[in-house]
Amino acid sequence: MSAVSPAYFEIIDFIAAGTTSEAVASFRPSPEAQQRVAELIEREKESGLSREEKAELDHFEELEHILRMAKAKARQILARAH
Repeated sequence: MSAVSPAYFEIIDFIAAGTTSEAVASFRPSPEAQQRVAELIEREKESGLSREEKAELDHFEELEHILRMAKAKARQILARAH
């Protein structure tokens, strides 16, 4: 899990700091996290990934799925509030 820790820590810090529906709806991973995922995807296409890198990419995809679901729920909450 050490390879995916930075992405997890971003999410943990975001949640731990307290949040609002607006913040969830607009949350984006850091440029560094986005760059890392782009690199992994490119390398996966070109030459394949090590087992650790594949696990890192898989974990990021799981996080992305959770964030998409949270963003959708946050948008529903915001729509009901208006």
